Amino acid sequence: MLAAAQRLRRSTDFAAAIRGGRRAGRGTLVVHLLIEEPAFASTARAGFVVSKAVGNAVTRNKVRRRLRHLVRPLLTDLPEGAALVVRALPPAAEASFATLAADLEGALAAARRPRRPR
Repeated sequence: MLAAAQRLRRSTDFAAAIRGGRRAGRGTLVVHLLIEEPAFASTARAGFVVSKAVGNAVTRNKVRRRLRHLVRPLLTDLPEGAALVVRALPPAAEASFATLAADLEGALAAARRPRRPR
């Protein structure tokens, strides 16, 4: 479980991270990362989107628990005020824990990379 201060709860926070953040995807998930200068010191926060396309309620909750467990240690590496939204894709239901971990770390690393000039 994430601490209350580490969770995204309002839909406006989810929307801001999805619309304004950097996006990176892997086979089982998509990561949206919004790094802003915080108006006040707050910890990095995370939220999860696991739709019905992933599976039934039991499967969705299993995927959400796994992702929450994987994200918890990664939040300390993010700057203060960062918002992270992890959206599970349907293959996440069948993915192993190791596959989810590798996809999450790879997607987060890609989202943190500086943008290349066009």
